[in-house]
Amino acid sequence: MVFEQVHYVELPKICDPRGNLSFIENGARLPFDIERVYWVYDVPGGRKRHGHAFRKQQELIIPLSGSFDVVLSDGKEERRYRMDRPNCGLYVPCMTWREIDNFATNSVALILSSTPYDSADYIEVFEEYVKELNNER
Repeated sequence: MVFEQVHYVELPKICDPRGNLSFIENGARLPFDIERVYWVYDVPGGRKRHGHAFRKQQELIIPLSGSFDVVLSDGKEERRYRMDRPNCGLYVPCMTWREIDNFATNSVALILSSTPYDSADYIEVFEEYVKELNNER
């Protein structure tokens, strides 16, 4: 069910000899309104960020600079998505385990979130995530 919802989101790309421009707006291309924006940077090349899932939060992950992989799991299967185009994001629904790894040096990951920060929304242990998934079904 989770992987049926995960998809790439093509963002507008306005080409110009002075440099390209992409954008995103609430109500367009996203299945949620943006409530929070944060970014991950200065991750040493080849390293990964600790995995977690969100009970309610949905995300769009965009590689502003460089490249990295988003690794998603539904508790049974794992899929890897290469992120290397700044005009293409990855939609991640709630209750999806995710890790970001294989960062190229100086990469920047921009994350658009459907909710404000809430520490209670995080599931930070994979086994607990699987338990919660099984309780929902």
